[in-house]
Amino acid sequence: MTKILFVCHGNICRSPMAEYVMKHLVRESGREAEFEIASAATSTEEIGNDVYPPARRELLSHGVECPKRKARRLTRRDFDEYDMIIGMDEENLYNMRRICGDGDAAKISLLLDFTDRPGNVADPWYTRNFAETWRDVCEGCRCLLKRL
Repeated sequence: MTKILFVCHGNICRSPMAEYVMKHLVRESGREAEFEIASAATSTEEIGNDVYPPARRELLSHGVECPKRKARRLTRRDFDEYDMIIGMDEENLYNMRRICGDGDAAKISLLLDFTDRPGNVADPWYTRNFAETWRDVCEGCRCLLKRL
């Protein structure tokens, strides 16, 4: 089983979008038994909060289930537990390495590194463009699943 943890700053927009999109894609492909998928934050700002309503609406508008959940923070233990820890931007990578240490660096990557256009998934908390984030997350998750 491949254990994947998606990470963003607050765990209320990008990383839960990636978590639910990936779960959706895995379910559609009939490969649910092969994966454990979750998400976490690098900050403590949103701990305990559910998915941000505009992010939830974007997911639901595309037929992706978005059950209630609570944001949580990335821990050092996650580094040991998960096979892949995938951040949304360079700041996430910096904080992920700060929290997790310098173990197996190959476990940590950016979501768009799996695409033909590596880079950052823009934070819709600031851009307010949830559709753009949706496109980036979908592309990243589709390409990741193909590689796995």
